[in-house]
Parts: sequence; C-alpha cells; structure tokens
Amino acid sequence: MVSSLNPKAIVIRSSKIVHKSLTPHPLARFVTEEAICLMFRIGFDDIYTVECWRYVVYVHAKGVSSFVSYADFPPTVGVQPPTRADFIKWRRRWRKQQTHRKQAPQWWKEYFLSEFWQAPCESVLHSWGELVGSIKFAFSEDALAELRRNYRLENLN
Repeated sequence: MVSSLNPKAIVIRSSKIVHKSLTPHPLARFVTEEAICLMFRIGFDDIYTVECWRYVVYVHAKGVSSFVSYADFPPTVGVQPPTRADFIKWRRRWRKQQTHRKQAPQWWKEYFLSEFWQAPCESVLHSWGELVGSIKFAFSEDALAELRRNYRLENLN
C-alpha cells in the first residue's frame, strides 16, 4: 500500500506568526511554529496565534496562553546565522532558568532531530548539520552524539 504522506515533502501552510513591533527583536528570526509545537507539546492546528512583540513572544494556543522569551527559541536555517550576541543571550537565558543549567533545553535536541528528518534535500540537511556544529556548546556530549548519529543516518538516506 502506498502512503500518501511523504515526510520529506515541503509543507506550505499559512503562518500564524504576527509581528506586532516596528522594531523587531534580533532573535525574532528564529521564532517558528515548529519550535512552539515542541516547546508546549502541541500540534500545528492547536496554535491560534503567535505575536512577536518588542521584547517577548506571546503564544496563544489550545490550552496555552504564555509569554516566551526570544532566547528560548533555537536557531534555524534560511535566516541570518546565529551571532556571538545570540550565543550570549541564549547562555544568559539558560543560566536564569530554575535549574541553572548551562545548556539548551532538551526539546532543542528534538527540534534538530525533527529538522534533520524533514530536510527535503541533501543541501538543506547539510545546512542543518553546519548549524548544529556552530552551536555544539548548547548540548551535552550525549545529546551531541545523538544529533551527529542521526545526521549521518539521514545523510545516508
């Protein structure tokens, strides 16, 4: 039986991200619906709107009404790559978390694994691999090893 779902196909849907500020935050380029879904463990259809304000992101979704820091969002390909200033903002945010961790939240690893799996072509997958390589400080040794292993597996397919 042939499946009608193709995991490597590009899915185009209308964005629910609305920029409310005339002066965008430098990290606003990393705000994605995929990240919000993993952050709150919800589906795309559950998101009502995502409002990007000057200093904070407001997420309104089914069962979710929350303000989120821009520094909670992982980097993505297709926009300007992360800068040294972005690294500083992420690290500062991670230190302020209640657990006082010095690394990215666990769901960042899930985000990158998902993006590896969804990469429509080898060049996009390579871009994701380079991005992860540029922020390897954000992951524990185990998480980085898993990301590298999955990258190689996807690169072989």
